[in-house]
Amino acid sequence: MDLSSLADFNLVALHGGFGKASRASGRPKATLSRRVMDLEQSLGVRLLERDVRALRLTEEGQALYERTHTLLGEIKEAGDSVSAGLATPRGCLRVSAPVLFAHTLLGDLAAGFARAYPEVLLDITAEDRQVDLVSDGYDVVIRVNPRPDAMLVGRCFARDDMLLVAAPSVARPRSGSDGVPAVVPAVALANMFDHGPWHYQDGDVMSTVIPDIRLRLSSLIMIRDAVIAGAGAALMPQSLIRQADKHATLAVWGRLPDRPVELWVLHASRRLVSTKVTAFVDYLCRAFPQRVLAL
Repeated sequence: MDLSSLADFNLVALHGGFGKASRASGRPKATLSRRVMDLEQSLGVRLLERDVRALRLTEEGQALYERTHTLLGEIKEAGDSVSAGLATPRGCLRVSAPVLFAHTLLGDLAAGFARAYPEVLLDITAEDRQVDLVSDGYDVVIRVNPRPDAMLVGRCFARDDMLLVAAPSVARPRSGSDGVPAVVPAVALANMFDHGPWHYQDGDVMSTVIPDIRLRLSSLIMIRDAVIAGAGAALMPQSLIRQADKHATLAVWGRLPDRPVELWVLHASRRLVSTKVTAFVDYLCRAFPQRVLAL
């Protein structure tokens, strides 16, 4: 695949037509048209649907554009850096992060990153949905316990313990003489189907309870406040319990050794990674030298 033809195709796709691409780039319209036709012939597929009124991408053209336009931009960025003798991170860096982490820690971290890299515009969205880097236009995602994904690579920058907690007014359960786990009223995340059992460790003792879900809430902060109000037991990361000294109103029943919490910073799995992405990943990892999450 000829990179010059690919670059011209991306230029046309970005501007929505040969005429607009020609005016924006100063390249002859006929040259752009010929290069795109050459690319189509080399690939054996039609990338653009042309008529007298409009131009649109075919399904194959849309897929090629989505997979290559960011990469071509990074190639240009790398070339500009080399030609200038610089490797300074610059440009817009779009990041998707979980709501709890974004609202409790990322504001301060973002301010520090902005001071360290003033030529990078950091654009962070707090959301719990599983975004797609290419189609949603993100450079980096932060995820909790991510599933393996061949399209993404990254590093685990912090870990946390998952605890079973309740208000002091909620009696700790005891298994019956037959060893059947006790059933306890519980609060759980709305987007996670978790009917238990919950195996937790208190000192050297392992115990099990079956949660009877009474509330499903979309935020761990809401869950913490509901548990403090006596709604039942819940699974909660240790860092959230420490926040604002509210742990004084919670009783920790034990730690769940089979439910570790890992925070990962991920980006697209390709050899060429922009300097701004590398800078953000390194900065986030340096912010947690012990790899322990603390709110």
